[in-house]
Amino acid sequence: MINTAILSWVTFIYFGAFVFYLFRMILGREFGGQLASWMTLIGFIAQSIALIIRWKTSYDLGIGHAPMTNFYESLIFFAWTVVFLYLLMEWRLKNRSIGVFVMPAAFLMMAYASIGPGISNRIEPLIPALQSNWLTSHVLTCFMGYAAFTVTFALGIMFFLRKAAAHDSSGVRGLIHMLPSEDQIDELIYSCATLGFIFLTLGIVTGSVWAHYAWGSYWSWDPKETWSLITWLAYAMMLHVRLMRGWRGLRMAIMAIIGFACVLFTYLGVNLLPSLHSYLI
Repeated sequence: MINTAILSWVTFIYFGAFVFYLFRMILGREFGGQLASWMTLIGFIAQSIALIIRWKTSYDLGIGHAPMTNFYESLIFFAWTVVFLYLLMEWRLKNRSIGVFVMPAAFLMMAYASIGPGISNRIEPLIPALQSNWLTSHVLTCFMGYAAFTVTFALGIMFFLRKAAAHDSSGVRGLIHMLPSEDQIDELIYSCATLGFIFLTLGIVTGSVWAHYAWGSYWSWDPKETWSLITWLAYAMMLHVRLMRGWRGLRMAIMAIIGFACVLFTYLGVNLLPSLHSYLI
């Protein structure tokens, strides 16, 4: 299918963008950053077109639904939301430094969707319970939250690298002279975590309404629901200690990494458990 061919090329485009973002950070050449930004934008547009084609194809097959219903499509859509959010940040902040840390995540998602064992790229019909307009709103809000948390995680890694450079007079400091200050990174961590928390809250609410519509219950303690709640509580705690206790810097970076571990288990780990939400069945 043409959409899978386009998506395969997008995978390589995102990897190339990461390489040029890295060159910019190491060599300090702005041309590499400009090229990386253009590659990211081109890859994002191509990925958007591929998703639209896949969506249209599903209707042509008589099983029309948004391209976000199986594991392959969820990985592709996850990568799309991450790149979308990153491009907005780059445009708003006029800073390309974050691309070095964000684009590897998008590339790895796209690559795993293509070569991961047992992942099918076929367009398949939905079971009756999933044939609802709530599907799009629930999945969209959840993945926008996941994308914001992915960027938060990338910023946490950036913070650790920035802090290590402050105590290193040799090679590390020379590599990151174009990164934002620790205070700027800390503010970005807080902003992205807040955005992700809002979207995840909307995702849980829309999921509860959808569950009531599909199965007659707002909450059933399914593994996915339980871990979504755990993830929500992790980020609620992160925002609480920031506002009430004044936690900043290293503590927030650590919590960003812990929170993302919860996100990964919510997205991937629960697929190994019996669940109504499993992508791997």
